[in-house]
Amino acid sequence: MKKYLQTDRGFSLIELLVVIAIITLVIVILFPNFNLARQRARDNARKGDLSQIQKTLELYKLDQATPAYPAPTYLSVCNKCWSSLGACPGTAGDNIYIRKIPCDPASTGPTPTTYLYTRDSDITKYTLTACLENAADPDRDSPVASFCSSTSGVSYTIHEP
Repeated sequence: MKKYLQTDRGFSLIELLVVIAIITLVIVILFPNFNLARQRARDNARKGDLSQIQKTLELYKLDQATPAYPAPTYLSVCNKCWSSLGACPGTAGDNIYIRKIPCDPASTGPTPTTYLYTRDSDITKYTLTACLENAADPDRDSPVASFCSSTSGVSYTIHEP
């Protein structure tokens, strides 16, 4: 008789399956929202990087005897320091424009992706372009830069002010 008064300690298979199904459903619903938020965060980082590069270019132009922007090779390698003497030795008389040229936040590996910097033929105008992941970004270019045709197809451009 005491055998029937004992209670089981544990969950039944049905209860475990219901909990697993509920957790899976929540993950399936929330994961795309997290992915979109990450894309928007990377796009905001790209816009901030372009703004930082723009300020760097203006510092460089002010430092020159003849107002001109640098050749595109100066910004072709990201994660590199750029100064008036070249490689940022930090000696007296050296103007450091930027300590680390920003890379695209989604790029990985030994050769990170840089942003597109082009200088016009009259050397007093330039264009900075980044490829965005969020196709619905309100700041996207229209028309889209051909530079971004292999990615999402959406670009963000800053022109010389």
